[in-house]
Amino acid sequence: MKKIALVTGASRGIGKAAALALARDGWTVHVNYIQSRAAAEAVAAQTGGMAICADVSDGQAVEAMFEKIGPVDLLVNNAGVAVYGLLTDLDPAVWQRLLDVNVTGMYNCCRCAIPPMVHEKAGHIINLASILGTNGASCEVAYSATKGAVVAFTKALAKELGPSGIRVNCVAPGVIETDMVKVLGEETLKDLAEQTPLGRLGKPEDIAAAVAYLASDKASFVTGQVLAVDGAFVL
Repeated sequence: MKKIALVTGASRGIGKAAALALARDGWTVHVNYIQSRAAAEAVAAQTGGMAICADVSDGQAVEAMFEKIGPVDLLVNNAGVAVYGLLTDLDPAVWQRLLDVNVTGMYNCCRCAIPPMVHEKAGHIINLASILGTNGASCEVAYSATKGAVVAFTKALAKELGPSGIRVNCVAPGVIETDMVKVLGEETLKDLAEQTPLGRLGKPEDIAAAVAYLASDKASFVTGQVLAVDGAFVL
């Protein structure tokens, strides 16, 4: 019987790489997206699942998504947004949007995914955090705060669901070559690569490999963990 996974925000970047890596490991992967329908459908064509449009911050939209795809054995909460700038310049609406997507979106998806997992006494949840969730960064206070919430959410939920045989972990990427970081500019990215002991920025596939590991039987005794994949950027 095929294992069923849902990866949110999977039309590009880390989400896309994770969906493809899981598919290579035998998972049928549903691809959640919010805008890029064609890109999401192209990914889903390679993962055997459906491309599902839903804003994860909208609880009703998430419920409708799960009604369509049914129970999943693995949930990867990847969908997220970021903003760069001084906290005092941050518009309250932008602050709220980060909380809505990065934190409430994770809650909405978990709330729908967990009951069938508990019934089966099995399942996996993998949340995408960030090294900024454990260390923070100047001019990224809002993003850091939401990713810190992801870390705490993961650890607490792992304790809550452990007795039901459900594992909950998170991956904390460093600086990864995605559209999200391109806004920093070429010079800044070059400097960040130089600050990384391995001498390069990460690739989406680096994070996808970590997700695939945590989803596998090789990690059957791993739960409540924050797996940093950052080239030793933070130690």
